[in-house]
Parts: sequence; structure tokens; C-alpha cells
Amino acid sequence: MKKILLLSSLLLTSPLLQANDTSHWSYSGHAGPQHWAELSTDYASCAGLNQSPINLTGFIEADLKPIDFSYQPGGYQFINNGHTVQINYKKGSSIKIDGIDFNLLQFHFHVPSENHINGKSYPMEAHFVHADTNGNLAVVALMFEEGKKNKELAKAWKYMPESEGDKNKLNPLIDANAVLPANRDYYRFNGSLTTPPCTEGVRWFVIKQTASISKEQLKKIKHALHHQNNRPIQATHARAVLK
Repeated sequence: MKKILLLSSLLLTSPLLQANDTSHWSYSGHAGPQHWAELSTDYASCAGLNQSPINLTGFIEADLKPIDFSYQPGGYQFINNGHTVQINYKKGSSIKIDGIDFNLLQFHFHVPSENHINGKSYPMEAHFVHADTNGNLAVVALMFEEGKKNKELAKAWKYMPESEGDKNKLNPLIDANAVLPANRDYYRFNGSLTTPPCTEGVRWFVIKQTASISKEQLKKIKHALHHQNNRPIQATHARAVLK
């Protein structure tokens, strides 16, 4: 049951996260990030010592093995759950890291970025959320800078769900592989989910190379979100950021 609840929270389905008034959360006000840990006992981890996002700095040189990406076109549904807009992914795509296969569940967007790199915030950040067969989590994060139109995301943006609860079918299927840059060198740290229940023990891989998104595409996602959806930077404490 715990694994089922965990994976449900990964999909950020608002009925689960807002099952009652005490568990409702937001990005501002009395239910904002500074109060998440107080809203429900299920959110106690939000006050933990290994929370995300962070400012990636003070890097430690390490022998980081390449992530083995095995992505197929599989983004079939674009949803707006009131907290983010998210592309749900069909089974069959995965990454392999640390000798473990992690299946791609979905990827979603934060405007502006949640993580910072050497103190820099980016206009948008995508989180590719994966889970292994035991429910362990791995997130690949990609930063976007304003520039040329993103051709792969343009296919999804045509179906942008502009109101909470909207669910739009994607045709053709979106290819996560085409969203990522060719150079996939990364920074690595241990963290958490950036939304309640803020589950810790998440492997984070932040791609060094940025992707491009146009001013018009940014405007469209901001309109759909109606608010910024970035959790404030969390303390790194004793964690190492590897590069």
C-alpha cells in the first residue's frame, strides 16, 4: 500500500494530494512551502535535512558513469493538476544507473526553475520522474533558457491543458529523448520530491547542458499555471554535489 501511495503522489494527482482540507497545499499563503510540514503528518518529511531543490555549488569531482537512456516516444497525455502541467508516459522507457533500471513515469515543469546552478535560476525546469520496481525514485532535471522554439515540446504545447483538471490526449506521442540535449553530462546529489509528501532518498541527476524554449512557449505555460510553481531553495547541509 505504501508503494502505491508513493507512486500516486509521484503522478501528482490532485484528488490524492487534496483528499481533505488538512492535506491541501499550495505555493503561497497558509498552505505554502514554509507550512507544508505542518499541514499533515504525511508531509513531515518536508522538514527533513535532505530536501530538494538546492543551489548546486561547491562541486566535488567524481567519476560519474553515463546514464543509460532507453527512451521511446511515449508521452500520451498532458494534464493540469493545479500544481503543474505534466506529460504522462507509456510503459517501456527507462534509464539505467547504478546498475538499476528506473522506468519513466512522467515529466512535468516548474516555472521558474526550482534548482539553481551556482546561484543561477532558469526560466523553466523539467523533471523526468522515474521509479524502479521497489519504488525507489530517480529524477532527471533539465534547465531551459529562453531562445529558439523547442520543436518537440511544440508538439505538446498545441494541447496545453489551460485549466486545473484538464486532460488532453497527445498526438503524436511525445519523445522525451528529443527533449533532452545530446550532451547528457550531469551533476548528482541526493534529495527529495519537491512537492508534498517531500519523500527523501531520491536520486537527482541535473543535466549540465540547457535546452531552449521560446518566449511564446514560456508565456503559454505561465498562462496555464496561473502562478509560479517553484519550491524555495532548501539547505544543502552536509550533502555532496558531484560533477
